[in-house]
Amino acid sequence: MPPASATTKRTLSTAEERREALVEAAVRVFAERGFHATPTLDVAKAAGISQAYLFRLFPTKSELFVAAVDRAKDRILRTFDEAAATAGEEGALAAMGMAYEALVERDRDVLRLQLQSQVAAASDPAIRDAARRCFADLHDLVAQRSGASPEELKGFFAAGMLINAMAAVDAEGLDEPWAATLTLRDHDC
Repeated sequence: MPPASATTKRTLSTAEERREALVEAAVRVFAERGFHATPTLDVAKAAGISQAYLFRLFPTKSELFVAAVDRAKDRILRTFDEAAATAGEEGALAAMGMAYEALVERDRDVLRLQLQSQVAAASDPAIRDAARRCFADLHDLVAQRSGASPEELKGFFAAGMLINAMAAVDAEGLDEPWAATLTLRDHDC
């Protein structure tokens, strides 16, 4: 009988597959603890790679964090685009808003990473640029798909920020007047 190593075929990951796994792990780990409180070693472990390999793929911690922010942004863009496509221009803004609320509910990492990126943007220019690009790309997609006026866009993004804040403090689960006022839940349910 041949040795086990002779019959077991080992499949190696490509650099691109490892990069993808690393970015997905970075989204989860950075979302939980933020940029400053997360050692790159923790992200590498979560991705199943060495810290040295992490730095081969992303030479700086900031570059890795930016890749994670971009990944979260892509999820939001996809969510908005799909919602707008099913609603048509007339109902696109409302559909995107409801789709965002559902995304935040099912994928807390997207929400938490957005909040973490806003904190880190205050001290890191590369992250600040990524956060700005995120807002610009979201603005452009929402404006294009909805045909909304500048005032409607301001209202849409203000509501999104309120959704973020209320989800972050888990206001939806509270039976308090301020939570009822500031969340979008339906009280007749």
